[in-house]
Amino acid sequence: MINVQPYANPMYFVWLVLALIPLMVGLFYGRRLQIYEAILSAAVLVLIFGGNKWHQGVALIVYMIWQVVLVQVYARYRRQHNATWVFIVTVIVSIIPLVLVKLTPAITGGHNSWWGFLGVSYLSFKAVQVIMELRDATIKTMPIWDFVRFLLFFPTVSSGPIDRFRRFQKDYTEAPSQSDYLDMVGKGVHSIFLGLLYKFVLGYLFGSVMLPSVAQAALAQRGAFFGLGLSWPLVGYMYVYSMYLFFDFAGYSLFAVGVSNLMGIDTPVNFNQPFRALNIKDFWNRWHMTLSFWFRDFVFMRTTFFIMKHKLVKNRVHVSQVAYLVNFLIMGFWHGVTWYYIVYGLFHAGAIIINDIWLRYKKRHRKQLPHNRWTQALAIVVTFNVVCFSFLIFSGFLNTLWFTHGMR
Repeated sequence: MINVQPYANPMYFVWLVLALIPLMVGLFYGRRLQIYEAILSAAVLVLIFGGNKWHQGVALIVYMIWQVVLVQVYARYRRQHNATWVFIVTVIVSIIPLVLVKLTPAITGGHNSWWGFLGVSYLSFKAVQVIMELRDATIKTMPIWDFVRFLLFFPTVSSGPIDRFRRFQKDYTEAPSQSDYLDMVGKGVHSIFLGLLYKFVLGYLFGSVMLPSVAQAALAQRGAFFGLGLSWPLVGYMYVYSMYLFFDFAGYSLFAVGVSNLMGIDTPVNFNQPFRALNIKDFWNRWHMTLSFWFRDFVFMRTTFFIMKHKLVKNRVHVSQVAYLVNFLIMGFWHGVTWYYIVYGLFHAGAIIINDIWLRYKKRHRKQLPHNRWTQALAIVVTFNVVCFSFLIFSGFLNTLWFTHGMR
């Protein structure tokens, strides 16, 4: 059996659009062909997790059974009870597969976990979100097939964006009007073609053409600046990698949004000109927005509430600072249990805390500090460079530069 990786090449879109034509015709006339969509979704998932990836398919099936049983048990429990410890245990049990996936390579010297499969992180975010919203009673019931369909929506299964259940369910159960659907098709086609430019042109240029050259040049100067390898090629690597990371990931996200639109689902966008951000907080409101907002709503806000409820920290400013530290530290660990991911999380926690201190200072001294297009331009430049430096940390290249001398 063949194995297909989503959005890996332009032909994927040709075959996918052909398969979507019946569904699109139905939506044009105000009907969602649910049976056909279910068959198509199952076929795509088999192609993604079949062939030489069959072990991932088995892991996905076991994972889905795990989450379905857990959510159904908690939903039934939540109708009559609301003990905090039960909620916490439920969340912990839900993320056990993800924790195993992240910890296993660090423990076993690089071997992947049996639980690992494409998209396990994003499915886990959705599952935990549902559990938390059941706790908050913003979701009253969770029918099994609605939950399965939400987690396994194939355009976003591999790398997001991370949708919210109630928003997704509303789109699925209420077919758009003809004019609204035509608008969605127009947006979807635009997103797909922009994604093709980002992923297969700009992403290829920065990632496959330029990045190996600047990486080799930077490694050739390992001994620069007292053996730290700090050199102009390293600066070049920082900028090239940042561009590659953006265009590659933004391209994937645009593909997912575009295909979702063709299916009548208005999946939220993930990027909004992040390199035009005025400060680091503004950056996180523009970069990987569905992940950023997920952490804001389900980690930062809940950490803040917990600290204030239990009066662990009295000063409100310090409360938010502790919550930022927890938020970004967890985000760092989520990327992987390696020093550079953890430092990346701590770096952004420190950056956003410093940014908050600066914004409060500006507010107190607004009359003394200039505010015009030049200061805004300076803010964008500073933010851009801070972000690019964080991506250099995130890339793991410093680990190669400093700790793999024997591999030259």
